[in-house]
Amino acid sequence: DLARAADLVIGVGTRYTDFTTASGTLFAPDARFLNLNVTGFDAHKQGARLPLVADAREGLTALAGALGDAPARPVTWTAAKAAWEARVTAAYAAPDEAARPTQTQVLGVLDTLFDTTDILINAAGSLPGDLHKLWRTRSRDQYHVEYGYSCMGYEIPAAIGVLLAAPGRPVWALVGDGTYLMNPTEIVTAVQERLPLKLVLLQNHGYASIGDLSEAVGAERYGTDYRFRAEDGGFTGPPLPVDLGANAASLGMRVLRPRTLGDLREALADARAATDPTCVYIETETADSVSGPPPAQAWWDVPVAEISTRPSAVKAREEYDRHVTARRRRL
Repeated sequence: DLARAADLVIGVGTRYTDFTTASGTLFAPDARFLNLNVTGFDAHKQGARLPLVADAREGLTALAGALGDAPARPVTWTAAKAAWEARVTAAYAAPDEAARPTQTQVLGVLDTLFDTTDILINAAGSLPGDLHKLWRTRSRDQYHVEYGYSCMGYEIPAAIGVLLAAPGRPVWALVGDGTYLMNPTEIVTAVQERLPLKLVLLQNHGYASIGDLSEAVGAERYGTDYRFRAEDGGFTGPPLPVDLGANAASLGMRVLRPRTLGDLREALADARAATDPTCVYIETETADSVSGPPPAQAWWDVPVAEISTRPSAVKAREEYDRHVTARRRRL
């Protein structure tokens, strides 16, 4: 909302990557840009009317001096911030302690346990998006989320590194089932070094974020669930009997298996106090009827097949063309 309402955008040190600009659709088509960057290439991005190639501090000091006594227009976003906090609270809400938790409710339970000493690590799947929208960070080094390349398998090795760099602090690796499959073997190192790694392993039996992207481009979530093949050859058969908690236990971790929200509260509190590597393995609710974070308003430029005749792909292509047309014009 801030970005779309802006008539002047001052970018200091930003590279305006594809993700952060929603593939160039985040800003109003007629917004003007003043970019301050030590790299000329980045200073010119988004068709900047005024690219300033300079050190950030020196450039801002010079800009402030050039403004002189120009009157400022104070703008407050208190109401918008309060409305967003209400959305976060709603996503975290857990009215039924006997129910299976959603992914966002897992974050809500963690929110009640964390203080300024806890460190959270995540990298891939649908969790980065949920964390980016919902997490209430309590200290400047608590939130350690890798956005650049969606490095599946990053979380457990990264947590080991953080544990070595910040001994005595609770370090949490939040991992989805798809990410866990990429690199679980570093658990052995945590066990060997007796590091109190706290692994929260969320099982939803598939690649949720890739499934969402697949659906968005008209590919109908093909092959994104852990299921046996059906008689027609598609991946729509019964769920695979995958037990990643058993895998973590086989590598030496103590594994807790909460089934309800109430169980989860106790398990996460146990893990936080633990001095040995502990995994909290939880199956999350994925039904469409449950509440979660509000949908993203951003758009990501992932091309869609132009000549496919499948109705889902044809519809997705129409939506893709609409977004491309609306994209901010590169000057």
